[in-house]
Amino acid sequence: MALNNLRSQKMRSFLTMLGIIIGIASVIMITSVVAGAQSLITNQFNSLGSNLIGVLPGASDDKSPPAAVMGIVITTLKDSDTKAIKKIPHVTAASSYVSSTQIINWENQKSTSSVFGVSPDYLAIGDYHLAQGNFITEEDATNYSSVVVIGSQVKDDLFGDVDPLGEKIEIKQNKYTVIGVLEPIGTSGFQNIDKMVFLPVTTAQKRVVGIDYIGFMRIKVDNSGNMQEVLDEVTALLRDRHNIKDAGEDDFTARSTADALTALNTVTNALNFFLIAIVAISLVVGGIGIMNIMLAAVTERIKEIGLRKAVGASKRHIISQFLTETIAITLVAGIIGIILGIVISFLISLVVNKLGYDWDFVITLFSIILSVTFALSVGLLFGLYPASKAAKLDPIEALRYE
Repeated sequence: MALNNLRSQKMRSFLTMLGIIIGIASVIMITSVVAGAQSLITNQFNSLGSNLIGVLPGASDDKSPPAAVMGIVITTLKDSDTKAIKKIPHVTAASSYVSSTQIINWENQKSTSSVFGVSPDYLAIGDYHLAQGNFITEEDATNYSSVVVIGSQVKDDLFGDVDPLGEKIEIKQNKYTVIGVLEPIGTSGFQNIDKMVFLPVTTAQKRVVGIDYIGFMRIKVDNSGNMQEVLDEVTALLRDRHNIKDAGEDDFTARSTADALTALNTVTNALNFFLIAIVAISLVVGGIGIMNIMLAAVTERIKEIGLRKAVGASKRHIISQFLTETIAITLVAGIIGIILGIVISFLISLVVNKLGYDWDFVITLFSIILSVTFALSVGLLFGLYPASKAAKLDPIEALRYE
C-alpha cells in the first residue's frame, strides 16, 4: 500500500525524496573523494620513497604544516645547510630545491614550465634516470653554470624530433645549454616531472629567482631503519648552524615521509568529518520535507483514516501505516542516493586519473551503512509526528470531514 501511494503521486514523491537523495549521494561522494584523496597522497608519497626526509623552512608542531606550506616566505634555509647535512652518516644523497614558473623559449617555440634549481643529487633522491646526456654536476653548481636538464614533455613541446643536446634555450633573457633529457617519469610527489626544467640550484637562485635561500630540501637515507637517527642528527645540525638553543625556537621543520603522510591523513580525516556534518544538514532538511508532505497526506486522507478506525483499526495500525510510507520514501530515496553517489564518485576518479594522478576509486561500507542508518533515522523521526497525528483522529469526526 505504501509503494502504491508513492506511485500514485510520482512527482510529489520524487520532490519529497530529493533532499534525502542529495544528502545520501553527498555522503557517499564525500567519503569516496576523501578516501581517494588519501590514496592519492599515499601513492604520491610511496612514489617518493619511504626512506626520505624533507626539510622545510618554518617551524610547526606534529599536527600542523610548516609556515612555508601556507605561503609564508622564510629565508632561513640555505644550500650550505644541505651540503652540511650530506656529510651525516647514513645520508646517501641530499638536494636543495628552489622553484619558479617561467616561459621557456627555443627559436620560435615557447613552453611554460616549472623551473627547478636542484643539487647534483636530485636523480639519486628520486631514483630517476636520464634518456640522453648528463645531469648537473658539483662543478656546474660551484660555477653557476648556464646549463639545463629538461623533462621529456618539455623536449617534445620545444624540440619535437630535433636532438636537444647542445641547443640553447632562453629563460628570463638568459641563454642555457641543454645537457640532458630525463626519461618519462610522470607525476611524482604531486608534480609532473616531465614538464620541468632543471638548473643548478645556485644558478636558479642568482639568475632566475633572485634569492639566496632555498625553498626546501630532501634527504635520502640508506635504509628506513636509520630514519629516526638521521632525523635527530639533521635537527641537531640545523639548530647548531642556525644558533638555536631552544627547540621551541626552531626555524625549520624536518619530517620523514611517513610522518608527513600521517600529518596529511590527520587533516583529511578531520575534513571528512567536517564535510559529513555539513551534509547531515541537508538530510535534516530532507526529513523536514518528508514531515510536511506526510502531514499533507494525513489531511488528504482523513476520511480513509476514519473508515479504517471505524472498522477496527487501532492507533498502532494507523501509526504503522504512515510510518511504513515514510520509511518506504526514505528507503527508496536512500537507494537512489547511494547509486547516484557511487556513479559520481566513479566519474570523479576517472577524471582525476585521466589528469595523470594515481587516484583510487574507493566506496567504503561505512559510508553506505552511515547513509542508510541516518536516512532511516531521519525518516522515523520526522514521520512519527504525522503518523501520531493521524492515529489521534476521532473516527466519527474523520468520517464527516469534507
